[in-house]
Amino acid sequence: MDEALEARLVAGRGLEKNANQGGKRQVTLIEQEVWDQLAEQLGSNLDPSMRRANLLVAGVRLRDCRQRVLQIGDCRLRMWGEVKPCRRMEEAYPGLQGALYPDWKGG
Repeated sequence: MDEALEARLVAGRGLEKNANQGGKRQVTLIEQEVWDQLAEQLGSNLDPSMRRANLLVAGVRLRDCRQRVLQIGDCRLRMWGEVKPCRRMEEAYPGLQGALYPDWKGG
């Protein structure tokens, strides 16, 4: 994962140079507010990059947003559903996978 301050979205493909281009999860999101709560719950100052999401958003509630459209700049993203955390989250920090699992906390 490489941090970027800007990226290019390609219609029907996702983020340019992303591993999941054209796949089911073309763009993944995580909420800043949820991430902050998780860090507090786990008692650690976790960096959001540990979640390995493409975009960190604030002020946007992702829970139950299936089939909604989110506009970011000139781009529109159709939200297909929740992303369940994989074992890499547990490798990044013990307890993170389980903390991310319920209520769309994985993004």
